[in-house]
Amino acid sequence: MSINIVAMEKAELVEEKVDWKGRTAVKNKHGGARFSSLILASFALENVATIALAVNLVTYFNGVMHFSIADAANELTNYMGTGYILSIVVAFLADTRIGRFYAVLLSAFIELVGLSLLVVQAHYPNLKPPNCLIYDPTANCQKVHGGNAALLFVALYLVAAGTAGIKAALPTHGADQFDEKDPQEARQMSSFFNQLLLALCIGGAFSLTVIVWIQDNKGWDKGFAVSTLAIFLAMIVFAVGLPRYRIHVIQGTSPITEIIQVLVASFHNRKLPLPDDPADLYEIDGDKEAAIEAEFLPHTDVYRFLDKAAIQTTATGNSNKPETPNPWKLSRVTQVENAKIIFGMVPIFCCTIIMTLCLAQLQTFSIEQGLTMDTKVGNLFKIPPASLPILPITFMIILIPIYDRIFVPFARTITGHRTGITHLQRIGVGLVLSSISMATAALMEAKRKRVARDNNMLDALPVLQPLPISVFWLSFQYFIFGVADMFTYVGLLEFFYSEAPKAIKSISTCFLWSSMALGYYLSTVVVNVVNGATKGITRSGGWLAGNNINRNHLNLFYWLLSMLSLINFLVYLFVSRRYKYRPQALVAPAADGNKKASV
Repeated sequence: MSINIVAMEKAELVEEKVDWKGRTAVKNKHGGARFSSLILASFALENVATIALAVNLVTYFNGVMHFSIADAANELTNYMGTGYILSIVVAFLADTRIGRFYAVLLSAFIELVGLSLLVVQAHYPNLKPPNCLIYDPTANCQKVHGGNAALLFVALYLVAAGTAGIKAALPTHGADQFDEKDPQEARQMSSFFNQLLLALCIGGAFSLTVIVWIQDNKGWDKGFAVSTLAIFLAMIVFAVGLPRYRIHVIQGTSPITEIIQVLVASFHNRKLPLPDDPADLYEIDGDKEAAIEAEFLPHTDVYRFLDKAAIQTTATGNSNKPETPNPWKLSRVTQVENAKIIFGMVPIFCCTIIMTLCLAQLQTFSIEQGLTMDTKVGNLFKIPPASLPILPITFMIILIPIYDRIFVPFARTITGHRTGITHLQRIGVGLVLSSISMATAALMEAKRKRVARDNNMLDALPVLQPLPISVFWLSFQYFIFGVADMFTYVGLLEFFYSEAPKAIKSISTCFLWSSMALGYYLSTVVVNVVNGATKGITRSGGWLAGNNINRNHLNLFYWLLSMLSLINFLVYLFVSRRYKYRPQALVAPAADGNKKASV
């Protein structure tokens, strides 16, 4: 009887996860869908705080800080890019030093400080330029400079650092609440990634309506204050779940360091011949190392040049005694396979950069388009242009549960795949839709400019003299890209997490954020290059130059992006067909006992 009870208790333990006190996590007590809801709620609140910044900061830069339209767009994309690229640093710290729980909590606090500084600057007139109508060509508006500019950028990049940490650690901490080896929890984890996007949409819907309206009608200081309150509440909600979370165990070594060691060792052994039998490559003895819970991956025949990192050599003067392992000269086969997985992900990663380049335009130039258009909703009220993304987000709030609860189970019965369609198929659908979205944006911009020209309003002042065309014409491009977003970005997040070995899951999910960072930075480069290349052939001094969007050639820029996206999709088809999903990892049995908690 007692043996059965012990066996039952062991069956309920979750391998490789602990509670907040370092004890092995218990399945019915820790983690699971119930406690992942706290993580989803905190993510929704964090997006309440930040989504409004992503769509409306360009208006703040242009109308309050007096940047030109192109400069305002570039400042926003630089801010967004930094917020994504810093996620790699936080992922490194989360896996090796502070743990994912504390990484999220610390990042939220940093974001709280940054938003508080934005509140202070927006509230006090002496911390920003004098009021001026930037759209009036005769006005001599003073651009923010000196100490005020320093305060602006310190606040912004503190917010960027905070959002980076949350993006890096929160999704992986949420996925840690599920056991991939349990079929039911594996399906729940797939649903968790869909629900993560749903949480983003729900938080974004509030941010795009309430907070944007407050920013535009009640003052930027009040809008930033509501964002500050939202991130404070996110911290509280997230922290409440600590006693019930499954906690990832801190890794003894950095996965990034191990991958670099593989590269160095393969270069060091570049002149050595590969053995005919892969079994001769170096690997630790699973039986002897069972107590340290090591992961083992089988050898694959791709990227064979990396296998040279696992070639064993003999010590000098003793042909029978193997050389003492030096991690910079000799790597395990499993470490080599980890590096191969990362190398295999790189082409997929590169094909998603262009999509974020397109997204950046919807957050910058499309907002400027909306400022010139009629924003009335009947005779009731005016919708802020920055709130336009509420349309695709509303649709996604309806579509995501349908996709998760109806489409995926139905597709699963046909394909046998637990996610309905493969991750790469899901990503491909989104890439096609992003190209269609940019083509739609080009058509809508041509229509908007035609209305301006036909009504002799090419020099009309934005907001004050709206064109006789509804801002809802822009909803088509937002709607199509919103659906693309649902397919590609969630597909990428789940793809990188599912494919990566346990040692590099945080780092692998940062592939998505790094892709978005490069897309935002690329937007800055492309805008400058396009302006430079077209400076001498346009009256406006470049397709995107100046503050009068009616005399620019934004429609041609959108067509350029649509063509780039289509070419990018064709390249993606080639690389995705060559990608091979990784084999199932084998995990040596772990010894019982407490582990160091990576909270």
